[in-house]
Amino acid sequence: MLSSLTRPRAPWGVALLLLLSSQVVGVRLPALSAQERALSLEALFASPEFFGDPFGPAEWLDEDRYTTLEPSREFRGGLEIVAYDAATGAREVLIPASELVPPGGREPVGVEGYSWSADGEKLLIFTNTRRVWRTNTRGDYWVLDRNAGTLTQMGAGFPEASLMFAKFSPDGTRVAYVQANDIYVQELASGLITPLTADGSRTTINGTFDWVYEEEFSLQDGFRWSPDGTRIAYWQLDATGIRDFLLINDTDSLYSFTIPIQYPKAGTTNSAARIGVVPASGGETVWMALEGDPRNHYPARMDWAASSDEVVIQYLTRLQNHLRLILGDAGTGAVRTVLTEVDEAWVEVVDDLAWLDEGRSFTWVSEADGWRRVYRVARGDGTAVPLTPDGEDVISVVEVDEPGGWLYYMASPDDPKASYLYRVPLEGAPDRAERVTPAAASGTHSYQVAPGVGWAIHTVSSFDDPPTISLVNLPRHRRVRTLVTNDRLRSRVAAVRRTPVEFFRLDIGEGVALDGWMMKPADFDPGKKYPLLVHVYGEPAGQTVQDEWGGLRMLWHHYLTQQGYVVVSLDPRGTPAPRGREWRKIVYGEIGTLASHDVAMGTRMLVSREEFLDPARVAVWGWSGGGSQTLNCMFRYPDVFGTGMAVAPVPDQRYYDTIYQERYMGLPQENAEGYAKGSPITYAHQLEGNLLLVHGTGDDNVHYQGTEALMNRLIEVGKPFDMMAYPNRSHGIYEGPGTTLHVYSLLTRYLMDHVPVGEG
Repeated sequence: MLSSLTRPRAPWGVALLLLLSSQVVGVRLPALSAQERALSLEALFASPEFFGDPFGPAEWLDEDRYTTLEPSREFRGGLEIVAYDAATGAREVLIPASELVPPGGREPVGVEGYSWSADGEKLLIFTNTRRVWRTNTRGDYWVLDRNAGTLTQMGAGFPEASLMFAKFSPDGTRVAYVQANDIYVQELASGLITPLTADGSRTTINGTFDWVYEEEFSLQDGFRWSPDGTRIAYWQLDATGIRDFLLINDTDSLYSFTIPIQYPKAGTTNSAARIGVVPASGGETVWMALEGDPRNHYPARMDWAASSDEVVIQYLTRLQNHLRLILGDAGTGAVRTVLTEVDEAWVEVVDDLAWLDEGRSFTWVSEADGWRRVYRVARGDGTAVPLTPDGEDVISVVEVDEPGGWLYYMASPDDPKASYLYRVPLEGAPDRAERVTPAAASGTHSYQVAPGVGWAIHTVSSFDDPPTISLVNLPRHRRVRTLVTNDRLRSRVAAVRRTPVEFFRLDIGEGVALDGWMMKPADFDPGKKYPLLVHVYGEPAGQTVQDEWGGLRMLWHHYLTQQGYVVVSLDPRGTPAPRGREWRKIVYGEIGTLASHDVAMGTRMLVSREEFLDPARVAVWGWSGGGSQTLNCMFRYPDVFGTGMAVAPVPDQRYYDTIYQERYMGLPQENAEGYAKGSPITYAHQLEGNLLLVHGTGDDNVHYQGTEALMNRLIEVGKPFDMMAYPNRSHGIYEGPGTTLHVYSLLTRYLMDHVPVGEG
């Protein structure tokens, strides 16, 4: 996925809130009142001044209690697990740090993630983690038996920090995990370790995934316990035939060395993936009899189908325009198709499948009628009953309350930049949908719902107001207590010299209206002329125009307004806003083309309509897909954009991976014209303004190769440009002391040098 902020994260729980802000050195600002303050890049990137309050990761222990991590009062730097009663707020230290000290040790193990056994008597702790691609999914695991008072390391004979995705069996007597691409089960009572696979290697991958499956299907954990604990279903990938892309490390040793990554570029060979079921005690694997070339199909989702007898698989063609929902017999491998989804563009995988009626039906999300709606589908014949209203998009399913008869989901039918909680009867009455989030509430909301759906941890934020986390009682949405106020951060943000963001919808003609926001200087004077910076993304992977806390990037934009810039962002067609299938999928086969057109037309219209914007001082910037968009805007519309800053872009779509690029563009062998039209490098000869290219040479996602290819083309056609390479940094360009501060100082300096403030 072409994303703009890619930092490693722990795979479990609610992340700790690190809510930041920004700005730059050595710039003279107008005099401020005692209540106002100027931002600085040092405050943002070299201090904790704009950090938010920590919380979590939180886990619901049962219907009425949740647990979270809090600093130990006994061990400096240690953590303890604390339970809270939802109704009363009563606090109980369930696991003091002293119980997390290994045998013979002096300090407790660090807790980077945790999960409970079904009976709540055992705790599985993830610690000493290591990054694998984007996130920290490899490390050490320990099991605390609360009754026995023992702390036992899993896989103690294996190398340090080499276990992945450990999880309890349903009865809590065993733990399964992946080590070196093989799957193991360990008995807790005896410590006996049983290998379930034995062929794991660099090219035979059991229970986890290669780079592209993780990146584009968000698949990391590749195995599932059966509900009765007798079997494990898992993915196996055969990565032979995938070409290695070599990252070159020039700085970490006296001689340079290469880092090979199995990376299938658009149109090239994929891994062959299949689904198997193996006894949890060891034995032969039964492979599901999936039809078609496994290198040209994707088993993109798999789980147990409400029993221990069948697995359910979402099986996509390589073009990702045809999906079959398949049930596979765990004993024989025989398969049958329950339903089929077909789209002229692409079909999204469904993460919101939930079983109902003891497995006789399930929930399904489809865009078949032009809107993302939830259906109740009969397992036997595939009959589908719509649950959510026609003409409205569901953003995601939150919870299925079968005993209560309700489906809870996120939506925002009247405002694509927000997100609210709704519910609708499971019986099939779309006209009875009701908003659970209070009608007066605005912004973006999210919910971590307890079993039984009586309680939820509720998070709400708006564009420049940090998150507040509360405990609410459902369905009345009565706030019982606030868990995180972020008052310290909020007061610091409130003191920032700024004007409120302005949201708008801009009609650019031909029936197309773009959602956007605008940030103006605090001392804005409509009689003056201001330079304009346009922030872009524009890919199908994300929106920029959302009414939610913008953190670091938003505050950096506020800093720029303090210097005298107007900052704008627009969401073009193709962004995943809840505005219907046509809005999202009209870009099929033309990624980069329509989006840059929409942004350019929107910018041109804003500049002509708003007399305070100076058409001679318009800049554009973006990261990742936004970097690509920046290049397309600069090269295709040089009359609109005079300066551009492209960070980690994809100048040539043929250089990106199979799953992402082919989903939206088809195969390059079959859509050569579309790939050429959408790739900025095709139009590099049209560059007229100032261009800054920024890229990390260790980017395993969007390869530095693409930027080098663009540099060669610009050199060939005699176009001057500026370039900054960050040695061995990945896609987020954050590794190493001072890096993020350096990146944003660079962008700020380049903008100020080439798009000066003051009267135009």
